[in-house]
Amino acid sequence: MFQATAYSGDRVKDYELLNKQLKALIEDETDSIAILSNASALLNQFLKEVNWVGFYLWKEDELILGPFQGLPACVKIPYGKGVCGTAVKERSTQRVADVHQFPGHIACDSASRSEIVVPIMVDGFIYGVLDIDSPITDRFDETDQQYLEEFTAILEAHLS
Repeated sequence: MFQATAYSGDRVKDYELLNKQLKALIEDETDSIAILSNASALLNQFLKEVNWVGFYLWKEDELILGPFQGLPACVKIPYGKGVCGTAVKERSTQRVADVHQFPGHIACDSASRSEIVVPIMVDGFIYGVLDIDSPITDRFDETDQQYLEEFTAILEAHLS
């Protein structure tokens, strides 16, 4: 049974604990929707100052809304469009300090100010993306990026 954890305030130690929790939460699970659902819930419980945490899955040459926590969201995102589509096109994490300065930003939630999107690769192919929005400008930094990339690597190993 999972219980919410009181984190220490040391971001590195807290992210390391988060990633251990993810491993424990999904270690015996094989259903991808269950894995991603629990992963989004875990991140939503862990991260402060965020208003959307979830996944978009790559299907038929576009991103389709997957498990998430937050307000209803855009259902489809074309290849190369917005922050999520750019992460797929470039196959790299996109960390955007101010989404209003990002050319072609897709505003699913007008309250969002910053965003981080981490591509999820399985067997060398795009599986989808982890997308996190914040109502705070410049919310995400290198520490967030490093540990969220580790978080997605854990997922990748269980989604293959």
